[in-house]
Amino acid sequence: MYTKEIEISLAQLAKELLSHLQQQKLLNNIDETLDALRRVIAYNDWRYYVQSDPVVSDFEYDQLFAWLKKLEQENPHLISADSPTQRVAKGLTKEFVTVQHLVPMLSLENSYNADDLLDWDRKARESSGLSEIEYCIEPKFDGASISLIYEDDKLVRGATRGDGVAGEDITTNIKQIRTIPLSASFSKYGIHQIEIRGEVLINKNTFKAFNDKRIAENLPPLANPRNAASGSLRMVDPNEVAKRGLEAFLYHMSFHSMNEGAREPEALKTHSGTLELLSTLGFRSPAKEKKVVKGIQAVIDYCLQFEQTRDDLPYEIDGMVIKVNDYELQDKLGMTTHHPRWAIAYKFKARQATSKLRSVEFQVGRTGSITPVAKIDPVHIGGVTVSSISLFNEDVIKEKDLKLGDTVLVERAGDVIPYIVKSVADLRTGDEKDIIFPTHCPVCNDELVKPEGESVWRCTNINCEAQVVERMIHFVSKDAMDIKSFGESNVRKFYSLGLLKDIPGIYELDFEKIGTLEGFGKKSLSNLETAIEQSKSQPLHRLIFGLGIRYVGETTAKTLANAVTNIMDLQNYTEEQILALEDIGPKVAGSIRLFFENNDNIAMLQKLAALGINMENTKKAANTEGSLSGQTFLFTGTLHKLKRSDAEEMVEKLGGKIMSGVSSKLNYLVVGDDAGSKLEKAKKINTIKILTEDEFLELIQE
Repeated sequence: MYTKEIEISLAQLAKELLSHLQQQKLLNNIDETLDALRRVIAYNDWRYYVQSDPVVSDFEYDQLFAWLKKLEQENPHLISADSPTQRVAKGLTKEFVTVQHLVPMLSLENSYNADDLLDWDRKARESSGLSEIEYCIEPKFDGASISLIYEDDKLVRGATRGDGVAGEDITTNIKQIRTIPLSASFSKYGIHQIEIRGEVLINKNTFKAFNDKRIAENLPPLANPRNAASGSLRMVDPNEVAKRGLEAFLYHMSFHSMNEGAREPEALKTHSGTLELLSTLGFRSPAKEKKVVKGIQAVIDYCLQFEQTRDDLPYEIDGMVIKVNDYELQDKLGMTTHHPRWAIAYKFKARQATSKLRSVEFQVGRTGSITPVAKIDPVHIGGVTVSSISLFNEDVIKEKDLKLGDTVLVERAGDVIPYIVKSVADLRTGDEKDIIFPTHCPVCNDELVKPEGESVWRCTNINCEAQVVERMIHFVSKDAMDIKSFGESNVRKFYSLGLLKDIPGIYELDFEKIGTLEGFGKKSLSNLETAIEQSKSQPLHRLIFGLGIRYVGETTAKTLANAVTNIMDLQNYTEEQILALEDIGPKVAGSIRLFFENNDNIAMLQKLAALGINMENTKKAANTEGSLSGQTFLFTGTLHKLKRSDAEEMVEKLGGKIMSGVSSKLNYLVVGDDAGSKLEKAKKINTIKILTEDEFLELIQE
C-alpha cells in the first residue's frame, strides 16, 4: 500500500500538520489541509491497526483527528465518504436489512486427516487432467464471516454471511473495524467493483481484557472470541461495536468487474496473487501466513507444521484452508450446491482437557427421550468454556464406565461439539459413585420404558411438561414454522407464566399481558405478532415437520405433504399406504400412523385449522393441470444453469410432481455433475428417461 518513499513523506507531513495545528493555521488552503489530514490519519490507522507499529503517539493522533473533525464540522460540504471521521456512527442502527451477495458464500468441505486430503487431491487431479496441482494454504480463522463490496474505490456495503445467498447489511458496524479501509485504490488496477470475503475476529489479548473488564463489573464473561465477534457485528449501537476491538482478515475475491478498456492485472489470476494485492491495498490479508506449494504432500506437511504453532498466533484458528491457486483451474473444477470443489478445510485435531465429573442431569426431549447430561468442572477447550456434555444414553455411560467423581478426558470434536472420551480410571480414589439411571420421568414421574432394540429410555406421557415445552420450541423453530422473534427463551417464559400451554396456544397469545412484561416494547411486540400471523401461511411440509412426529425429518415431511391435498388426509392412510411412499420404512410409517391415530393430536390439528393455519398442500392443489401433469421428476447431481429449487418449481408449475427417490414410479431423472447412485439405480429401470440439464430445459421449453 505504501512504498518507503510514501511512508517517509507521510511521516513528514504528519509533523508538518502537528506544527501547523499548534500555530492554528492551515496549509495553503482548506482543501489541501483536509486532504493532508485524511491521508495522514488513514496511514496511521494502517500502521496502528494492520501493522501494529504506530508512528505517532496516541495523543498526537487524537489531536490530528480532532482537528479534522472540527474542520469538517465547519465545512460540511467538504466531507468525503471515505474520511476517517465517517467511521464514527451517528446513532443506533434501527434494523439490519437483508441483502443479496453478488456471489453465494458456500461452505467448505472439511477434512480431518491426511487421507481425506489425498482423496480430495485425487478427485481434483482426475477432474483437471493434471498430474500435480499448485495449492495455496492459509489459516482457517475462527471468527464471523463477512462480505464487502467496493465500488469506484469506496466501501459501499458490508454484510454478514447469512444463509450464504443473502446476509444482513451491517455496513455501519463494519466501518467501526479499523483494519477495514473505507477506500482502497482498486481503480489503480482497473477494478470498478469488487466483492471480497473475510472473517471478523477478536484477538486473544483483546478478548481476555474485555472479559476481565466484564467480570470486574459483575457481568458474565463471553464464552469465546468467535461468538464475541459474531455478536458484536449485530449490535444496534455502532459505538459499542467500536469498543470491542474487532479485527478483520480479508482472504477471498468472489467477484470483480473491470473499468471499460482496462486489462485484468496478473495478480487476479491466482489466489495467492489476490492475497498479495489486498495486502498492498491496505487490507489485513493472510499474505504473510500463506504458503504456495505444488502437490498434496507438501500441503499435508505444511498443515502438520502449522498445527504445532497455532497457539503462538494472537488469534484463534481451527485449521487450514487449502485452495487451488489458479483461478482458471478453480472455474474448471466448479462447485457443488454446498461447497467449491477447488477448496477444502483441514481441521486441526480436537482440543482435549481433563476435568471432574460432578453430577449427571436427566433431560426430557420432545419425543420423551431421556438424555443424561454430564456436569463437569468448567474447563477451557479451544477457546470455549465447557461445563455440560451430553452422554446420549445409558449405554454410553456403561461403555465408558463413567462414575460420579471421575477424572474424565474431554474433547471438542471438530473444535465444536464437546464429548467425554473416557474416564481416567487410574486416578480413582475409591470415593467415586455409580451413575444411577432413573426408572421414572424426572419431570412427570411416569414410569420410563425402553422399546425393544433401542438404547434410549422414554417417557410415554405426551402431556409431560418437558415434552410439551420442547414440542413448542421445535414448532416455532427456523426449520419448522419459522416464527421469528419467538425462540426457546420466550416459549419457556410464556409457559412458566401460564400464557402458553400448547401449540395452538401460540396463536392465542394474550399480547396485552405480554406487553406488560419486561423486554416487550411496542416494536418487539408488533414483530412477534406479525411473525406469528405470517406463519399461518407456511407451506404444509413445514407444519408437518413442526409437529415433531418421531422419525419425521424435513425430507419425509415434504414426502407426506406431496402425497396429500390436506393434512387430515393422513388420518385415513393405512400403514401400508404410508409405506408405499418414497423412502419411508416400517419404523417411520408406524410412528406416523401412531400420531394420526391419537385423538389428542387430531384435536390439536383441528384447532390449528380453526385458528387459520394452512392445512392444504397448495402446490398440489394449484398444479392439477399443465403440460407435465401426471409426470414425475427427480433431480440429482450439480446443475449449472439452474438452482435445483428453481428447476423443481418449473416442474410443479407445469403440473409435474417431484419424487424423493428412484423407483418404477419415476418418469424423468435429470442429472447434473456427480450424479452418483441415483443415476446407477435409474439405469436399471427401463421406463425412466434420463435427461441432461440442457435436455430438461428443452423439454420445459416445448
